[in-house]
Amino acid sequence: MTASLIAKPFVEALQRDEILYQRCHSCGGAQRLARYACTGCGSERLEWLPAAGGGTVFAITVVSRPPEEAFRELVPYALALVDLDEGARLMGHAPTDLKIGARVRAGVFQLGERRLLRFEPEAG
Repeated sequence: MTASLIAKPFVEALQRDEILYQRCHSCGGAQRLARYACTGCGSERLEWLPAAGGGTVFAITVVSRPPEEAFRELVPYALALVDLDEGARLMGHAPTDLKIGARVRAGVFQLGERRLLRFEPEAG
């Protein structure tokens, strides 16, 4: 599976166990999902920055039917939308019992040849 051009820096960073997000160089706004232009000011001066990894669950859903065979071993699994502390919103795998509003920490896991984003509850 090949990453789209817009997501390529994010996907390549996962290979290095890094999590990136986009921030507008003009207005400083963090982007929710990868963009070609800032949703706040329209600037195309976006930069990829490393995320610390902490965030809060915004939404979560449990997947019972895998989108392709490679995900069958994970079913059932959850996908969470998480608002990172930096302001960006990312989607990643998560435990199925995670709740909206929970504090989480981002990490990376291996599925076949892919490195994917996963959120785990923060210890505390």
